[in-house]
Amino acid sequence: MPPTLESKTALVTGASKGVGKGIALELARCGCHVAVNYNSDAGGAEATAAEVRALGRQAVTVQADAGLAADVDRMFAEVLRAFPRLDILVNNAGTQTWKALLDLEEAEWDRVIRTNLKGCFLCTQRAGRHMRDQGGGSIVNIGSGCNKIPFPNLSNYTASKGGIEMFTKSAAIELAKYGIRVNCVAPGAIEIERTMQEAPDYGKTWAGVTPLGRVGQPLDVARAVAFLVSDAADYITGQTLFVDGGLFTHPIWPY
Repeated sequence: MPPTLESKTALVTGASKGVGKGIALELARCGCHVAVNYNSDAGGAEATAAEVRALGRQAVTVQADAGLAADVDRMFAEVLRAFPRLDILVNNAGTQTWKALLDLEEAEWDRVIRTNLKGCFLCTQRAGRHMRDQGGGSIVNIGSGCNKIPFPNLSNYTASKGGIEMFTKSAAIELAKYGIRVNCVAPGAIEIERTMQEAPDYGKTWAGVTPLGRVGQPLDVARAVAFLVSDAADYITGQTLFVDGGLFTHPIWPY
């Protein structure tokens, strides 16, 4: 039975497609009204919002680059004009650069760190201030399997996600006194538009090395997020939950 989040309000960053869209829809199924953030894909965000409304929940779309302070301030102002309070924040917005470390350009490093890590900081800080004043809330940051093992050719992405995990712990300690819980969900191989471009048969490739024998779907991640923001997890904070079918727990074993 899914957790009950009836009449709560959530902001999901990067929710126009992929994992972010899956999270927005699962929160709506659990009872949430949802603010759908996007940076450039307005059409995708509107499609997500339409599906949220079809589930009987309210939805708004709001454009913002999560890594820019002015955009984040505007986004929170728009969300709080649309909804009386914000109960849940999911920091999902992210990007990556697939390139060898020795070829990585400074601008590529900066873009990934700004979007993934700085964006997580900016949105958590703004949401935290609001949640402190309203008496509590829940924040989930989206990490990665590279919170556990390094990913080659993704040095900036790996650095950003490792930073997010430690930021989650620090924020959880500081914000606990305000009744704000902060956790991290770290997906493994998830079959979405972006990842399917990495390999000719992404699902089959990763299913073959995943102990549970299948590739992950956005709903797998979304269900973990819904649990962590629910009252069922009200004594859980500062934790990282890996949603990877055992992929990054499975050691390389020679026989």
